[in-house]
Amino acid sequence: MSDSLFTPVALGAIELANRIVMAPMTRDRAGPGDVPTALMVEYYAQRASAGLIVTEGAQPSAVGKGYWRTPGIHSAEQIEGWRAVADAVHARGGRIVMQLMHCGRVVVPANRGFDADVIAPSAIACPAPVPGPDGVPVPTATPREITVEEMPALLEEYAQAARNAIAAGLDGVELHCASGYLINQFLNPASNQRTDDYGGSAENRIRFPIAVLRALADAIGADRVGFRISPGNPYNGMDPSDPAATFGPFVKAANALGLAFCHVVDMGLPDLDTLALLRANFSGPIIANNNLKADSARALLDAGQAEAVSFGRAYIANPDLVERIAAGAPLAKPDFSLLYTGEERGYTDYPTL
Repeated sequence: MSDSLFTPVALGAIELANRIVMAPMTRDRAGPGDVPTALMVEYYAQRASAGLIVTEGAQPSAVGKGYWRTPGIHSAEQIEGWRAVADAVHARGGRIVMQLMHCGRVVVPANRGFDADVIAPSAIACPAPVPGPDGVPVPTATPREITVEEMPALLEEYAQAARNAIAAGLDGVELHCASGYLINQFLNPASNQRTDDYGGSAENRIRFPIAVLRALADAIGADRVGFRISPGNPYNGMDPSDPAATFGPFVKAANALGLAFCHVVDMGLPDLDTLALLRANFSGPIIANNNLKADSARALLDAGQAEAVSFGRAYIANPDLVERIAAGAPLAKPDFSLLYTGEERGYTDYPTL
């Protein structure tokens, strides 16, 4: 009997050689101008045996940046930097999509290196501190509320970022709808207290996120657009209560767009079967994530609960994760003190078998 982890699968227009996905992980190694570096090229190329790589979150505009040294996808230099990444991954037979991450209100202005607005659905600051340039957590800026009049321009920023990713040679994009960033801020009542058509009921709170997904689909084709959710995750000041009330309608509306995949961080909630909620509302491929091991990941595939499985932490210290799982080899342990600093140390210097 074949091992389900190593069978091919199609996520929309993206053909994967196996079902092991590298999850997006912020690593803070972008260069001046938020341009991907040669070190980042090496990092992603080392992990190209994954069926699919989802890149770290890249900001679709300068306003979308909140963290130190995160890459962008809105300048010509950034596009060229990502082209080197995509070419290196493709040269090794891999597939790679870009996660588009607009931080919204989760911003420490000192992390940017330039002046720009801090925007959010409502003028409510993120209650969680965020690391500044020296790594020490500090309070975030208070955002201003996004006006309805500026929403079309914001949608176009996302659409252009997706076009830029395709121009750089990537295979598609994933919209970050989790972890308390801009899309999640619209979805969640703790951060969205608007009184217009974009706030209040779940149907209103999903309106802008669905508009973004539609803009991405119109820009590059729905079969190259995925999205990532994490129902019930309290990160960055989200209200974790009753996630089904929001994510059921959101996923159902997203399903109508014919997207490539839904990538879900299953929080293991005691009162919600997250994967069952998705299956009831989304007919496309599901990528399951959260502290999976090879056996638990394989079980999800065999049970038909997901079409692919993603690993984050395991990919930090195991660039050859696919080969290690295939061989039944032990996994190396990452040095978590070097997640966001160290340049090549703790980044590209983990050995293969």
